[in-house]
Amino acid sequence: MKAAILVIDMLKEFVSGGLKAEKAEEIINKIKEVTEYGRRVGIPIFYLCDSHEPGDPELKLWGPHAMKGSEGAQVVDEIKPKEGDKVIEKKTYTGFFNTKLDDELKKLGVDTLILTGIHTHICVQHTAADAFYRGYKIVVLEDATAAFTKEAHESGLNTMKQLYGADVMKVSELMEKLRESR
Repeated sequence: MKAAILVIDMLKEFVSGGLKAEKAEEIINKIKEVTEYGRRVGIPIFYLCDSHEPGDPELKLWGPHAMKGSEGAQVVDEIKPKEGDKVIEKKTYTGFFNTKLDDELKKLGVDTLILTGIHTHICVQHTAADAFYRGYKIVVLEDATAAFTKEAHESGLNTMKQLYGADVMKVSELMEKLRESR
């Protein structure tokens, strides 16, 4: 297994702004735990970040949010990307559409994606769908993802498990598996 960690939309807009996820602040420390461990053992980390421009289709549904260059489009300070991490700007729910994510993952020989971030039922789920279509194994960390509501979170987790074969687990379970495999 060659894994990469995806940190999806942990942006100020979604943690404390207008499109805030209910439990967003609660997952920051879990994401920090996973990314710090990943950096120590050489697991690549990708930040997938909404970076909208006027005219993007999502703006019709959600209004202006995470606009390119704005404060709301910045990763929250507690888990900002570090040297060696990759930042992929996106204009849709998925981190794959019209980005270099797939190319970057293939260059590294990645076959497994560990998904964290928000919103579970939107950007995390759509990224999982595109990962599935491209043949990646998917791990979704249920305590390192969040959505508008508990119901939306659980719906997203169930969809990813049922439709994309995602392994849904807690951060502690993942850490145990990673330590065992080293």
